[in-house]
Amino acid sequence: MIAPSYWVDPKNGNNYFVTVQYPENQVKSLQDLKAMPLRSPNLKLPTYLNQVADVVPILTPTEVDHYQLQRTIDVYVAPTGEDIGGPQREISQIIARTQLPPNTRMNIRGLVLTMQSSFKSFGLGLFLAVLLVYLILVAQFSSFLDPFLIVLAVPTGLIGVVLTLAFTGTTLNIQSLMGIVMLQGMVVSNSILIVDFANVLRSEGHNLRDAVVHACRIRLRPILMTSLATVVGLLPMAFKLETGSEAYAPLARVIIGGLLTSIVLTIFVVPAAYLILYRRRERATAAAMPQEA
Repeated sequence: MIAPSYWVDPKNGNNYFVTVQYPENQVKSLQDLKAMPLRSPNLKLPTYLNQVADVVPILTPTEVDHYQLQRTIDVYVAPTGEDIGGPQREISQIIARTQLPPNTRMNIRGLVLTMQSSFKSFGLGLFLAVLLVYLILVAQFSSFLDPFLIVLAVPTGLIGVVLTLAFTGTTLNIQSLMGIVMLQGMVVSNSILIVDFANVLRSEGHNLRDAVVHACRIRLRPILMTSLATVVGLLPMAFKLETGSEAYAPLARVIIGGLLTSIVLTIFVVPAAYLILYRRRERATAAAMPQEA
């Protein structure tokens, strides 16, 4: 190498990096390196390298990398047969236990950062999806209680998602997170049928218990029709029948598991919560009427 390692073209002012290289075919041993001639315009005879420098073999890296002008050592990890999250957690534990020398730090880069950023984004998206659904239902029902009862179907779908992922050995990845966000609208629509029809029956004069029972019995058929149609349509994607469909299999499995569990639990959880909360409201209203009189 020469110093400075760049040359400025006087015509256009551009900088060019300059290196000096000796013909590799003339250096086949350490003795050839020591016998390398160094010439100068003032010298008639060349001076050899071993006359001006000591050539000592040492251990040195074959490649020196830099990141933002700082010297770095890259350690690449390529997991096979497992998800990225497992090695990332183990590597983080190793970094936490490692005593670093002064002026040294360790950073994790690569797809792990993208995965963590995506998980945070989907977590925020899931929260906003549930919140927006609740706010829209509040505006439609003109009530805060009925939308709360409807949103109770969301945890029932999440239970099915967890069980499906564990049973099928599917990891929690971008596709499965997309399926969880899409699942919220599907499971909420089932509970909307029950709550809305129960309100209609109560407005027609049915008592609270009969309205809930009839709403579950009558609305069970459309709930089964719509949910099972979605489940059957996603089965080919979930079983990875076509080439390349394994990329979308987690999405289909999440939706199928969430819908099946939601069908079973929604017809019990939502009506039971509806009956308990509205019975308390009726008792509170009945207890307040004599005081007003």
